[in-house]
Amino acid sequence: MGKPEIGTTVVVDVPATTANLGPGFDCLGAALDLNNQFQLKVLEGGAERFELIIESKEGSHLRGGPDNLVYRAAQRVWREVGMQPIALEARVQLAVPPARGMGSSATAIVAGLMGANALAGEALGKEKLLELAIDIEGHPDNVVPSLLGGLCLTAQAASRRWRVVRCEWHENVQAVVAIPSIRLSTADARRAMPKQIVVPDAVSNLGSLTLLLQGLRSGNGDLITDGMHDRLHEPYRWPLIQGGSAVRKAAMDAGAWGCVISGAGPSLLALCPPEKGRAVAEAMEKSWEQEGVQTRALPLKLQSGGSRWRPKPS
Repeated sequence: MGKPEIGTTVVVDVPATTANLGPGFDCLGAALDLNNQFQLKVLEGGAERFELIIESKEGSHLRGGPDNLVYRAAQRVWREVGMQPIALEARVQLAVPPARGMGSSATAIVAGLMGANALAGEALGKEKLLELAIDIEGHPDNVVPSLLGGLCLTAQAASRRWRVVRCEWHENVQAVVAIPSIRLSTADARRAMPKQIVVPDAVSNLGSLTLLLQGLRSGNGDLITDGMHDRLHEPYRWPLIQGGSAVRKAAMDAGAWGCVISGAGPSLLALCPPEKGRAVAEAMEKSWEQEGVQTRALPLKLQSGGSRWRPKPS
């Protein structure tokens, strides 16, 4: 396969995601209309050269080099298609801050996969890209909606095949995401969880997930309220989030049907009627700022299109 010309550039837009939504641990995630943009440019050189330029206040700690997540994902594509690795520059506009529970690492993986695949003439289909993305991330709840868009339930079937179910999200369900200035690594959040769970907790989560999906499909707020309860991960993660419980209460008092940890946290996700979205966002911001934590709360729509790439004219 031929190497693209030096200077060839593709632009990949990848949406933020919110995962788990309470009881959907490691299998349920939704894409939101907040994008990271990656411009991937072919440079002179080979597999050891990857330059990273972050065009935002967030992400100053991120580094280039061959171990960068974007470049590691890109090299997986090239290995699959039998193409020699190429040097890249990634110029990134970060709207999804790292270590906040909004799928930042998933955006990096998906951008690397899609950008490398575009530079390889789209040699791989979406199903293969999904398989690679899940393998790199280790779980599907962020990377699948990041790539495909919408609300996705992903499970590995008995056949070992990954199965993705696109679920419905009623237009009368508003997402509000509060993104604090504090960080929480996914590794730390996972270490807080128990190694084993008891049967009643598993049964409770199965019931809650069923209610939540039906509530999201129908726009029934009562079902969403009863469905946004988790016993597998949230009880162990709330203590890791400074002021989190107070912010949750503020969201509920302002009219939210429910408020949960977004992904591994510390960002929080509230679901509410559209007319309550701004009030819920303001209440969450105010509550967290009373704890001394600077926060940005955003009413966001479901992003249904998933990731997209386009060539950048030279």
